[in-house]
Amino acid sequence: MMLWILLVLLYGVLKGVREVVKKKALEKNSTIEVLFMYTLLSFIIVLPDAKAAMGMEPRFYFYVAVKSFVIFLAWILSFKALGEMPVSLYGVLDLSRVMFATLLGVAVLHETLGAAQTVGLVLVSTGLLLLKYKPRSLRENAPDGQSVEAKYIVMAFASCILNAVSGLLDKLLMKDINSSQLQFWYMLFLVLMYLLFILLTRTPVDYGSVVRNKWIWLLSVLFVIADRALFIANGIPGSRITVMTLLKQAGCIVTILAGRFLFKEKGTAHKLVCAAVIVAGIVIAVL
Repeated sequence: MMLWILLVLLYGVLKGVREVVKKKALEKNSTIEVLFMYTLLSFIIVLPDAKAAMGMEPRFYFYVAVKSFVIFLAWILSFKALGEMPVSLYGVLDLSRVMFATLLGVAVLHETLGAAQTVGLVLVSTGLLLLKYKPRSLRENAPDGQSVEAKYIVMAFASCILNAVSGLLDKLLMKDINSSQLQFWYMLFLVLMYLLFILLTRTPVDYGSVVRNKWIWLLSVLFVIADRALFIANGIPGSRITVMTLLKQAGCIVTILAGRFLFKEKGTAHKLVCAAVIVAGIVIAVL
């Protein structure tokens, strides 16, 4: 039992570290430059799984392509939002994907929402609202760059919704295909989608600068390791999806602390309180 718990906890921590690395990568290159190289390097890393990824029925290539397009949009929105807001704030907002995933489970998979889940959703919503209505002292003393335009908040939430949709597609697809097939093909489709976007929009890409951006290389390695840990955990008998959902949120604490100590962001205590309310809601909902 401890093994899958540790693997999911590793995924959660690495997820938080990835948000910090994304922020650093975006200091040197544009959103599309980072996304294209990030997905390309990640795909190269999973190439050894190519043999195990073959043999899907034709219809599943289409389904995986749909998932890839959802992630394509989600990552563009999340990277743009992260580039314009404190990483600690983004980390807390990202917790809302749990709420969206729960609602999708009820609406699409017809899962029941009991009293505990309802209370949990209320707490998650409360924690997210507290982020918006922060103390006056923080608003008045906030340094330049700490205020965030509403459109970037909307982008972050839209990304969370799309990621929840992707999670739903994962659950449906994993009934018929294996993790190697899903990871290989959705990474390949993502590379092609970002390349097509660059060609159609004629977005300039400084390939020399992108290759020299060490944060992108680190981001790709962390992404593949985290996904692999999650896949292994899912394959261990006795692993519980509800507990895994909770453990994945460990990344929120990483982003808040990194925001304070690496990026010198303010309002850490307020964000920790908001995160505590949200995590409390998640605990109540999944236990």
